[in-house]
Amino acid sequence: MLELRPNCELCDGDLPPGSLNARICSYECTFCAPCVDDVLANVCPNCGGGFTPRPIRPRAAWRPATGLEHDPAGTRRRRASRTTEEIAALTSRLRETPPDAR
Repeated sequence: MLELRPNCELCDGDLPPGSLNARICSYECTFCAPCVDDVLANVCPNCGGGFTPRPIRPRAAWRPATGLEHDPAGTRRRRASRTTEEIAALTSRLRETPPDAR
């Protein structure tokens, strides 16, 4: 099941489970849309992949054992493990390469 991380790993902004600003890569690294668009140029600083909008988990259990009540969002906040310089170098190298060609 997809982990719904609570914050942007770059700016540490809150990303609650229903946020339309949350973006994830295939490793579930989580960033906010402004950081993805304005700083990262759609390049995950952890893996080099691209981002997609994070799905919204239903609040209600429309089927047994589903929804936020059964599978709550994560609470452990994460921060990018790379320096600003390392992030900028990878972003610069990959920004012109579409995610499906990386």
